Amino acid sequence: MNELWRLSACAVTDLLRRGKVSPVELIDAALARIAAVNPQVNALVTLGEDRARAQAARLMQRPIEARGMLAGLPIAVKDLNDVAGLRTTYGSPIYADNVPTRSDIMVETLESNGAIPLAMSNTPEFGAGANTFNEVFGETLNPWNTKLNAAGSSGGSAVALATGQVWLATGSDLGGSLRTPASFCSVIGLRPSPGRVAAGPREQNFDTLSVNGPMARNVEDVALMLDAMVGWHLEDPISLAKPDEPFLTSARRRKKPKRVALILAPAGLPIEPEVVVGCRAAAEKLAKEGIIVEEASPDFGGVGQAFQTLRAVDFSTGMEVLLKQHRDKLKPDVIWNIEKGLALKSEEIGKAALRRARLYSDVAAFFRTYDAMILPAAPILPRDVKERWPREINGIALDNYVEWLKLAALVTMTSCPSLALPAGFSADGRPIGIQVVGKPRGEADLLSVGLVVEDILGLRDAVPIDPRVRH
Repeated sequence: MNELWRLSACAVTDLLRRGKVSPVELIDAALARIAAVNPQVNALVTLGEDRARAQAARLMQRPIEARGMLAGLPIAVKDLNDVAGLRTTYGSPIYADNVPTRSDIMVETLESNGAIPLAMSNTPEFGAGANTFNEVFGETLNPWNTKLNAAGSSGGSAVALATGQVWLATGSDLGGSLRTPASFCSVIGLRPSPGRVAAGPREQNFDTLSVNGPMARNVEDVALMLDAMVGWHLEDPISLAKPDEPFLTSARRRKKPKRVALILAPAGLPIEPEVVVGCRAAAEKLAKEGIIVEEASPDFGGVGQAFQTLRAVDFSTGMEVLLKQHRDKLKPDVIWNIEKGLALKSEEIGKAALRRARLYSDVAAFFRTYDAMILPAAPILPRDVKERWPREINGIALDNYVEWLKLAALVTMTSCPSLALPAGFSADGRPIGIQVVGKPRGEADLLSVGLVVEDILGLRDAVPIDPRVRH
């Protein structure tokens, strides 16, 4: 019981539901672990101990069977999602002292299912950029090598999980913000279908590019957290109903895929050789277990550019007022993205929307042949944390801070769920991840396939780890 932080979320919630451990004991265990390792990696930036203990006390007044599926499990919430009464900054100096009075719908849903938000996890300013640093809290460091970056924008959540500070954490994903840090830190992240996790309240109610999703240390824990996050909500017009069968139950069926497509160079995007080698090696392990693996791909031509256009529309729509009022407090990359959106012509936006629509039709046809697609989760290995974004991959120059995220963005544009899993390590010990992409709204089958893949690759429980400090 002195090292509860080493247990899986499924194991700990089982202890909670059997009355073998209390929510207060888990809060104590998490706080002790946070104190021991967080100073070395800066993953969790605001602690809500008093709020968490008050919530635990309220839960413990109920019968155990009435405490929800998470039954009092402490979690981390990404510092983009409001938690009522807890400092929520969005990684921005503009909101450095912001304390919301209402929680995000996702947080409310988690709390109704027995989650206890204990801490906010670090994120780049407004989640923009795949390196987790900001002017409020500084840099989050990769626990496998603290000279390296943890990716982003859900970097704080990924690192907190990898180091055992919490059992579950929330992430969000527009262009890989959940999948890339999972890959860089060797944990699991699920980008669900738009609407699967109700979001808001927000102005851009019908946004189908950015989603919230679960992060954990293994596939079963991700499925458990997804169960605690999902459900229709009146304030989210695209939200989906909770499925009849829990995702954890579906995952544990371990439905072995018959045929999967391996995609190692979609749309000719540059991907580092060691990443390709690692992903191919993972695919070969699947093939040895009787899964048919074929190199095949839908047509992703022009999809990356269409994503850049639609992303810029989102930025300009949601942040034009901030640009006018607080330009001096916004980082240059955010300013660039807002102004890119403001400069777009209607013709460009229309073409991008049509390209996305055609992609969906292509992908729907593709899934008549394949049960899943497998791609690298990120095109590069973790790099020095001081490199704010990659200027080149394989000698190919990149001219803006999101260009290197096109690989993940291709999947974003399909609206398909995608599960990022550890696939191995480079020669010098840097994590490599793959993403397994399922059919539209096919989280149940995807998690089942994901559990099979996790079993075959044999990397479950490779974390938590003590940070490997490099100077």
